[in-house]
Parts: sequence; structure tokens; C-alpha cells
Amino acid sequence: MVDVISMRLQEAYAFGWGDGGQRVEERPTFDFLRRFGEQQRRKRAQEVETDKRTRETSLYEIKESAMQVPTPPHRVPQGLACRYCVPGSEIQLDPHERRRDVIDVLRTTQHANQGPNQSYLDWATWFPILAQCLRVKKYVFPEVSPKVLEDERVRSAIDQAAVQSVREERQAAEAQGRPFNDTETYTEMLERHNKRAKKVMLDMRSKLSNVLLQITSWLVYKILPCFLTGAVAHPAQIEMLKAASSRSPGTPLIFLPLHRSHLDYVLVTFMLLNNDLKVPVIAAGNNLRIPFFGEALRGLGAFYIKRKIDPITGKKDIVYRAILHSYLQHCLTAGHNAEFFIEGGRTRTGKPCIPKSGILSVVVEAFMEKAVPDVLLVPVSVNYERLVDGNFVAEHLGQRKPPETFTSAISAIWKAVKSNYGLMRIDFNEPFSLRELVEAFKRTQERELPRTEPGDRLLQQTKSSTSLYGTDIVQEDHRGLVDSIARHVVYDCASATSVMSTNAVTFLLLTQFRRGVTISVLARALDRLRDNLHGLKDMGFTGDSEAIIEYVVTLLGKQLITLDKINGEMFIKPINTVPAMLELAYYANTLMPFYALESVVTAAIYALLPDKEMGLEEKVTVLEEELLELCHRFCDILRYEFILNKPCQDLHSLLHETLQKMQDRDLISIPKKIHTEAELDAKRMHRRLLLNNDIDSDEEEFVQCAPFRDDNVVVINMSQRHHHINSIAILAPIARTYLTVVDYLHRLLGNAQLEIEFIKGAIAEIRQKFDNQECEFGESVSVEMIKNCLKLLEKWSVVQVECAGGVRLLSLTHHYNSSAGIEEVYHRIQAFNCIHHFSFDSDRP
Repeated sequence: MVDVISMRLQEAYAFGWGDGGQRVEERPTFDFLRRFGEQQRRKRAQEVETDKRTRETSLYEIKESAMQVPTPPHRVPQGLACRYCVPGSEIQLDPHERRRDVIDVLRTTQHANQGPNQSYLDWATWFPILAQCLRVKKYVFPEVSPKVLEDERVRSAIDQAAVQSVREERQAAEAQGRPFNDTETYTEMLERHNKRAKKVMLDMRSKLSNVLLQITSWLVYKILPCFLTGAVAHPAQIEMLKAASSRSPGTPLIFLPLHRSHLDYVLVTFMLLNNDLKVPVIAAGNNLRIPFFGEALRGLGAFYIKRKIDPITGKKDIVYRAILHSYLQHCLTAGHNAEFFIEGGRTRTGKPCIPKSGILSVVVEAFMEKAVPDVLLVPVSVNYERLVDGNFVAEHLGQRKPPETFTSAISAIWKAVKSNYGLMRIDFNEPFSLRELVEAFKRTQERELPRTEPGDRLLQQTKSSTSLYGTDIVQEDHRGLVDSIARHVVYDCASATSVMSTNAVTFLLLTQFRRGVTISVLARALDRLRDNLHGLKDMGFTGDSEAIIEYVVTLLGKQLITLDKINGEMFIKPINTVPAMLELAYYANTLMPFYALESVVTAAIYALLPDKEMGLEEKVTVLEEELLELCHRFCDILRYEFILNKPCQDLHSLLHETLQKMQDRDLISIPKKIHTEAELDAKRMHRRLLLNNDIDSDEEEFVQCAPFRDDNVVVINMSQRHHHINSIAILAPIARTYLTVVDYLHRLLGNAQLEIEFIKGAIAEIRQKFDNQECEFGESVSVEMIKNCLKLLEKWSVVQVECAGGVRLLSLTHHYNSSAGIEEVYHRIQAFNCIHHFSFDSDRP
């Protein structure tokens, strides 16, 4: 303010006094300054009017001239590290490398021509696969098992377990009235736990062998082309891994793939081996420790972990946990790379699972304890046109997964060799530094901590007693950090997953053409989908859309999709049975995370519209503030189904971006509110009064009436109704499952029930609704979605779970243990189920 006054005085002096101090008119008195200010205001008003006329002329010229189509921006390569969290992890590659096309690794033998004699006389010319396998780079894989058994953490755990066993033996002896000797019993228990620790270590350890790696590589080259048309990867991604390894020599690479098939770890190892990268040790469930195959996998890097660490519920196996923790730490400090599946087990639904961060917690703990200065995390996405492991329909319907045996492994291999599973795609994301990520999360927490209210509760993942999911050794201070990193990795993997032909076709069939469609109409829809995904998702297929559809029908088989000729045109239709819909949904669900937020926004829009406006072919409006509030409620319902945003992203901002993208596609419009001059004056007055805090009684009524809040609206283009229906249909099966589960809670009124029995009953209820045509979604019959719904209800404190005698008892909490309480929850979820307003028409565009 002082600078402004000083400038005005200088201008006034310059206006009123000439050179040499001669007076021109008068000294700058108050009246003179007032007249000078009026003159300056008139001058500014003339400038504003001139500028207005210029803009109007420019707008006229723009309207009359031909529209210039902007050049589309260069597409950002998929799989890059988060520039917000880890800007320092960016790897600079030659632009030519990024533009290279994908390659089929099953038909690539780059080492075959690296011998001293590259002519036709060289044996590698005639045996390229053998040369490729023999000439790969060999590494030294140090054995860390002896160091683990001597580790202070393990010795302390053994001693603690021995003391605990002595205490239990003393209590038993006192109860039976027999004599007891502490020293002798302690010595005996210590010896017993030492022997057990050695056995645990022998059963767990991997035994990486360069010879076995070479033999397996040769077998992969020979066997996989029998049932895969190709295994595709991008050379630039391999170059990123090599660049990261050379930039940080000695820093372990931690590969974190999404888990779809037992073939995943074989192909990741095969890819790294044949590109001269150090293969990792791999965390595997001990269910894979079957004769022959178990030892073969151990030689390829697998170290085996029990599926259930604690043999007795509520009693921790401290010796096993300490060995697992120490083994991983020593592997990292010895320079081993590592690989484990961040989801825990294979996805049963086709969409990414909520992460299980147990093994990741060991890696983070090793970094926090400065056992390793840093590690590089590498999210990995693997996708198949057709799943090699078969389907998970039986498990969706509540049946137990059959155990892996030698016979079942041989049978699966024989069945696979005789079949066609299409193309497989593997994508390595850009490696990023754990040290840099931890520092970024700490800065974020420091910024957000003052805003957190004491009563706020953050979403905490349920601790698991299973080894792949929760080793439960990480400090509580680091648990939130580990969960955030795990969710970030899964989000990155899902974003970088390439779309295969089966994903795109089944997605369209289940969301738009459930009752069937002609192949020409489906081809046009596939073209539109490919256009929408261009630059946003990598497509794992190319070519004419009709040819792609025919290929998908042949690949998936008549048990899932039928293709008939009706009135001279080919008509394609999905098989409307529960098993078929569950299997088709597995492939379609790959695209669900990409469209989830748009589906949420569309469902919220229609939930706010009165039923009478559903059929209007005109534009209707909803308040943006109410819409976003309802979107947040719907996102909360989906918290166990999807990771909708990275920890470094704001969900509210993402919802705004989704609205903007929908506006760009003319599905909605968000007109900017234009204020009158009187409204703007009222806003300025209101702001001044608030800032000065000088509101008196005379102005109180004016302030209350001042339009100081922008009530922006969202205008829905009802002529795009078919697009809205398609969007809502993406998440409609989840809504139907959740509604049925909540309605089934009436079985818990006044009594408890075994959780497994409740799930079986809910499955039967949903299946009956499908058979009675009360539910049109066969994929709603899913144990996975029922379990996720129960997690949500437990989070909402609707149900409570108690463990008694190794079983889980389910009951309603006091507030919801009534029909009125259940109805309250039912109506809370029913708003999300907007699909009941619509019907599926086979002729929808």
C-alpha cells in the first residue's frame, strides 16, 4: 500500500511541476490529488472499453474463421515412475529406444550371434536357442542360510520361544502335581527350538543355480510356443532396468508383479535371464513344494513360506517370523534381487486385489534399520489373452481350491500343451527408489498432520496371520507407510497393464451388449473403445476390429461366446450362465479400474435425478457440490474393490478431473456461473467485512443474503443416455451383490452365525435371484465380492467378527441389530444401484 501511494505522489508531482522546480499549475494538495485520481480512473475506463472492443472483434474473427484442430500432445509412455513422489528416479533413455516396437521374447535370441565366428560355420547359427541359453551372463548367488541361523534376531527369538515353552511346561506340571526342573527343561526346549530353526531354514531357502536356469530357459523356448502365440515385452522397459542397475550398482531390485498365473514367475525370471539381468529370489507359498517341481522352482530362486505362519490362532510363531525376516534381510544385503507378489495370491476376479504388505514390510524395515542403503522397487504387470491356469469359477461359488500335487501339475502341463492360450504381455515399470519414496511420504505426512482431527480414523488394513500377507514384524510407526507404498505399487501396476483383445471384447459384451449384438455393431464399438484408450492405455493387439472379434470368439470358445448367422449377418452373444459370466468377467475386469471413477460419477448423477426425469430427452441439472459428496460416499463403498487413487493423489481432485473428461466427451457440461455486477459488489463487500472482522448489526442481514458461495451445476445431456447406461453397468454387478448381502443380514438378527455358513447362504441367495431373473448379472455370484462387502460392513461397524476355537463368528452390532438398522444400511447402498432404472437392449449403439 505504501508503494502504491508513493508511486501516485510521484506521478502527481511530475504532473504539477515542471523541470527545474518551476511550478506549472499548483502544488499537490488534497483537492488536487482527488482530481488527479478521477482523471486516472477515466483513463483506465477508456482503456477497458478499448480492450473490450478489441476482444469482441477478435472473437468475431475467430468465429468466422476455420477452426484449427490442435496437434495432439505426445503420448507419455506407460509405466513411468510417479513424478510427484520420486522425481529423482527418472531414467533418461534415447527417444529411439522408447519408439521401438514390442518384441516376442520366445523368438528372440540376441546372444546367438555374439560368438567369435558369426558365419554359417558357427554352431550358434544352426542352434540359436542353445547358444542363447549357454551365453547368458552368469552371476554368483551367495548362500545366506548359515548367517541367518547365527543372526542375533533369530537367536533371541529361539531363546524367547524356549522360555515361553518352559513357562507352559511349568504350568502343566503344577496342574498335574508333578515335580519340575527349570534348568533341565530350558536346556531341552532350547535344543528343540534350535533343531526346528534349522529345519525351517532348510525348508525355506532358495538354491539358485546357473545350470538349472539355463536348462529351464531352453525348455521355455521349446515348450511355451506350443500353447502361446507369443510372450511380448517392450525393449525400452528392459533398457530402463539395465540403466537403473548401472546407475545404482549393488542396489537390489525388488520386482512386484500383479499375480495372474503360476507362469508369471517363470516368465519374469526367463525375461531377466535372457537380458543379462540378475534373476531374483522369489517368495512362493509352500503349497508349491511338490515333488520334483518344488525343487526345480527352488533352483530357479523360489524360497518357500508357509501360507499360515501361526499354527495356533492367537499365538505367534516368533521363531518362524524371525527366520523369515532375517533371511530376506540377508538376501538383500548379499546383493540378491527379490520378487514377491504384492497381492498375496493370484487374482480370482481379474482386477487388482487390495495389497497384502507383509513381505514389503520386511524390505521397508531393512531400509529403516539401514541394513541396506536403498532398494529399487519395480512394479510389474502381466496379462494374458487367455488364462493358462484355467478359471476360478469353482472358488467363486464357494468351493475350496484343490491342493497342488505332482499329478495335478503334470495334468495341467499336458492340457496346456494341447491348447491355445493366445498372447501374453509383460510390462516392467520404471524402477524407483525406496529411499526417495519414503522421504516423499514423510513430507506429505508432515504437511497433512496438522489438518488431521483427533477423532479422524484412517483406513487400516486388517492384519493377517498368513505368511505372504502379513509377517507382522514391522513397527506400528511404519505400518501406514508400508500400506501406502503397497497401494501405490498396485495402482501403478494396474495403470500400466496392457489391454489384450479378450479384455476389450468381453468388456464391451458385458457392459453394452449382454443380450447379443451383430458383429458389425460390436466392431464399431471396439473402434470407439480403442480410440478412447489411445494414448492412455497400451493396446496388446492391432488390426481390423471384426477380425479381432472373430479371433477372440475362437480363442475363448463356444462355452463362453456364441457366434451365429442370423438374417445374413453374424450375431455374437455371451453365454448367459453363472460359470460363463464369471469367466468372461475375469477378462473384462482388467478395464474396470480405468473406468471406475466415471462409473461412480454417472451413478451419482442418476441417483440425484428424480425418477420422473429418467426418460426425458433434454438436459437436466444437479448441483456439483451434492454430486461430489455422493461420489465420495460411493467411493467409500468400493474401498475394498478398487484402489481409486494413489496415496499422493487427492480423490476430490480426481473426481473433478473425471467430470472434466466427461465434459470433453459431451456427456455432461459444467457451465461457469456468470455473476452480475451487483453480485460481484456484494461478494467484494462480504469479503471485506470478513477480512476486517467489522460486521455490525446493521450489515448482518446483508451479509447473510450476499451470494458469496458459487452453487455450480452439472448439466446432464440426456441424449447421451445410452453412454450413461453403459457406464453405470460397469459397477452394477458389485452393487447387486452388496445389496443382496445386506438384505441377507436379516439372518443375523438376534443371533451369531459362522462366517463361512453366512457366505454360503449369501451365494445361494444371489444365485437364486439370477435363476429367477431378479438379477441379470451372473458375475454377481462371487465369494470374493461377498467377502469384500463383509469387510466394508465391519468397517462401518454394522457387523462384528469374533474368533472362537479357530472359527470366525459373525454377528450384528447393537445399533444395527434390528430390521430398521438393516434397512438403514440397505438404503445407503441402494443409491449406488442405479441400474434398476434401465433395461439392457440388444440394439443399443
